[in-house]
Amino acid sequence: MRLPLLQPATTPPPSPSRGDALVDSHGRVIRDVRLSITDRCNFRCVYCMEPDVRFLPREQLLSPDELARLASICLWLGVRRVRLTGGEPTVRPDLLEIIAAVAALGPEDLAMTTNGSLATPALARAWKAAGLTRLTFSLDSLDDATFASMTRSSCSSGTVVDAIRVAIDAGLGPVKANAVVVRGRNEREVVPLARLARDLGIEMRFIEYMPLDSGRAWDPAKLVPASEIVDLISREFPLVPLGKDHEHSTALEYAFADGSPGRIGLIAPVTRPFCGACSRLRITAEGKVRPCLFSVEEWDIGARMRAGASDQSLRDFLLDCAWTKQQGHGIDAPGFRQPDRPMSAIGG
Repeated sequence: MRLPLLQPATTPPPSPSRGDALVDSHGRVIRDVRLSITDRCNFRCVYCMEPDVRFLPREQLLSPDELARLASICLWLGVRRVRLTGGEPTVRPDLLEIIAAVAALGPEDLAMTTNGSLATPALARAWKAAGLTRLTFSLDSLDDATFASMTRSSCSSGTVVDAIRVAIDAGLGPVKANAVVVRGRNEREVVPLARLARDLGIEMRFIEYMPLDSGRAWDPAKLVPASEIVDLISREFPLVPLGKDHEHSTALEYAFADGSPGRIGLIAPVTRPFCGACSRLRITAEGKVRPCLFSVEEWDIGARMRAGASDQSLRDFLLDCAWTKQQGHGIDAPGFRQPDRPMSAIGG
């Protein structure tokens, strides 16, 4: 299956108040960038992509130097935190070079999201030495049958748990793990995953199911709301609400009432939207700027860069892109349009 293609990106409307920071038309300041380094993945998770998805030609992917140049421009414009995403970042053979190039720019935080299938102690130590700050893992189930049905991969859940331990040992923390909860598939895994957070002393974050799949088969009936997830956990492990760790955080934090290590995070974009405090911007693996995860328009900064644009020209272009960031995702609004590309092609 070929992914639907967006119309060729045009120049975004100019921001009427260009400054030295990325600000959108709703007054939100962009401090976080999700930099996708590949759309490829060795999993085919049901909430993300169909088994027959086709990927971009490799020559279209941004090189380490190009990724570092875009990161440098973002940091110059006030971005403080960079997250490397995919696809699955660890399938890029030059990942270590990318980490080192971006880390050399001095972001406050350089994180990476991974499914953990390819992480080894030697690689984790190398990523840490190259400048990676921390790792977040995708882990939707501890039951191997459920894990296999959700990821459509030959990897086991135990492999990912081992990778989490490797990350902890390498000092790539605070380590977090994400689970997308889909009714009829893995809601029974919520409590075992919460127990894992206690056992390993990590933050286990549960994410509401969103319309970002390549099969465009999202069904709101499969949504398990955050309130239900909290209730499921609290019956086994009473929780104490902590709120958010900072105003732009996507997760509502909970501690265990008995003082056990670990935390629970709830990311509820559908039932508890956090769009008003969003400080994020995404750049896809081939250099398309997406101001919002649910953007239906994207702007081609990669093509401008490869055509010889100066740093100042790229800064101005990015300022204009940020200005177009929509007020909210509008999932519950009449006429909501799902993004043309799935999460794997957008960058998480």
